[in-house]
Amino acid sequence: MKQIEIFTDGACSGNPGPGGWAAILRYKGKEKELSGSEKETTNNRMELTAVIEALKALKEPCEVELFTDSKYVCDAINQRWVYSWQAKGWRKADKKPALNVDLWEQLLPLLKANKVKFNWLKGHAGHPENERCDKMAVEEYSKYLK
Repeated sequence: MKQIEIFTDGACSGNPGPGGWAAILRYKGKEKELSGSEKETTNNRMELTAVIEALKALKEPCEVELFTDSKYVCDAINQRWVYSWQAKGWRKADKKPALNVDLWEQLLPLLKANKVKFNWLKGHAGHPENERCDKMAVEEYSKYLK
């Protein structure tokens, strides 16, 4: 399996509000940048979308080291909460509906197809790729602020 590094970030102006997402994919020193936006969304949706779009861009199953500053995304995967939500009909431990089910349902098959390790980074802490992704995501949602 090819070994890929992926860095992702999502950003929102207001929550909800205009949002942007971005990802950097790195393979053997070469990088590909991806980004996009939505007119009305939430920060968590943009964080999830960045991960989904990055994994969708892979042309074959890969071993992925993924870096995100989203505790929501990292914890849902690493603590296996999302699998529990799914098993309980998309209900959380407190019996309330899980949020962003449409995106989790897109992400789970991508996780099955690839070997993905999620790593949390502290946001806005000077990590070069995280800062780049943040800048790209903000540029994306800024289109709606003009």
